[in-house]
Amino acid sequence: MTLLLTTRRAICACALGAPMLLTMMAGARAAGLDEGEARRFLAQASFGPTEASTQALMASGKAAWLQEQFAQPASDFVGIVAVDVNAKIGCPEGAPPGCKRDNYSLFPLQLQFFRNALGGPDQLRQRTALALSQILVVSGQQIRLPYAMANYERIFLGHAFGNFRDILREVTLSPAMGRFLNMANNDKPNPAKGIAPNENYARELLQLFSIGLWQLNPDGSQQLDARGLPLPSYDQEVVEGFAHVFTGWSYPPRPGGRDRFPNPPNFSGPMLAYAAHHDLGAKQLLLGQTLPAGQGAAADLEAALDNVFRHPNVGPFIGRQLIQQLVTANPSPAYVARVAAAFNGSSGAQGGSARGDMKATLSAILLDPEASAPPQPQNFGKLREPILQLTHLFRALGGESDGVWLRGQAAALGQPIYSPPSVFNFFPPDYDLPDDPSLDGPAFGVFNASAAFRLSGMFATALNGKGVPPDDKVAGSTGSKIDLTRWQALAADPAALVKEIRRVLFAGRMSSSLEQALLKAAQLAPAGKPLERARAALFLAVMSPEYLVEH
Repeated sequence: MTLLLTTRRAICACALGAPMLLTMMAGARAAGLDEGEARRFLAQASFGPTEASTQALMASGKAAWLQEQFAQPASDFVGIVAVDVNAKIGCPEGAPPGCKRDNYSLFPLQLQFFRNALGGPDQLRQRTALALSQILVVSGQQIRLPYAMANYERIFLGHAFGNFRDILREVTLSPAMGRFLNMANNDKPNPAKGIAPNENYARELLQLFSIGLWQLNPDGSQQLDARGLPLPSYDQEVVEGFAHVFTGWSYPPRPGGRDRFPNPPNFSGPMLAYAAHHDLGAKQLLLGQTLPAGQGAAADLEAALDNVFRHPNVGPFIGRQLIQQLVTANPSPAYVARVAAAFNGSSGAQGGSARGDMKATLSAILLDPEASAPPQPQNFGKLREPILQLTHLFRALGGESDGVWLRGQAAALGQPIYSPPSVFNFFPPDYDLPDDPSLDGPAFGVFNASAAFRLSGMFATALNGKGVPPDDKVAGSTGSKIDLTRWQALAADPAALVKEIRRVLFAGRMSSSLEQALLKAAQLAPAGKPLERARAALFLAVMSPEYLVEH
């Protein structure tokens, strides 16, 4: 519990001072980054720094590194194929062992996520895709077919550097989303049969995926009425209008199957429109816009998505959440405003980019002065979510993994990749720190005393020097291991050992109190047992709030 409370408070100990009113810089220096700056940037823009990625960034500079990442093709999910939705057909009696696990659970997709996160060259694309998947949520608890979820996640991989409007369209027509939030086979109203359009997708599109509940200023703060109360961004009539927009769409027909409405589930390709089942009445949208009667399903959908996309809330609402995912849980209003301006296409530093341009938005987030300012004790930083705790450790220490053990550890720590408990993700973006409700700490939504205990077990295993053996039930399994040989070599000199820990795991920044604690931990182990000495110092380092809270 001491670790838990200390870590919660530590998020306040990594802060930015007064808001920076500088205009967006075109990027950090073209080159000449010191190693600490490079490692800090890579913790924000990738799944963690490696020795190679750190040296490359130091040589190129941030702006050039971003351009290199924008040009990287996506690391795909290999070998995941479409199967019949009925497991008795896809895995009949006599099927190979593991057939149901590999075709009717997210197991193979989760393994490949970690393999790509640890070794893929497209680090920023993958990191952005993960962030988007935690904003526009579909859960593997309902969508269990790996090919269905892989196709959904490919939307974010494919459009991570594209335009947010395209993301909205592909998400809306994704059969996985159609199944998850009931847009698939959503029929037009028929009072005689008691049929009314389902409002689930309409409601979550507005509340969670685009504009939020309240009208926002460009800096993300809520607009207030004369009584000081927040102004709603939409009402029930608007929800109903969008629900009617989203009628008449069904799954694509199965290969060799009959094309009809409603079609049975099929997750290959986008949903299709069926005119006879689309409501043709007028529809109330946002900002007082009304869709005229008589339009078809496709025309209604495109007009409605344009209406959402053009709402002034989208820039600050989505921009702030992307900042939270990549940089800090509590960005200043000025930081949010700069990112929203880039999203809106009105940031001079981005040179006239189009509204919704993801490259401009990501550049604004990662090159903002606030992202790289020296931390000061107020509200800057964020607790590393479990997935990033795992990837940062393995990448920083040169670990290797087939993904099997990492997948299990992420689930045990409360973040089974692609399988959150609800549309609200593993944790909401406005999750309050329990001991300071004025601050957001999203990842604390899955961090408690029992999670801290499991975290210590995970770190102890990862740092045991032997690794985790291959799983003989998984074809091609190679296990997971962090080689501690070089750390053993340093253990003869505890001061040198701690200095290297500070460089590799803390981007060169470590408090004197933690440094002294690590020295004592190393010195307590016998000099003749270098592995024990290295493990003691490394374990204490990664369990410290200074490591768990990224700043």
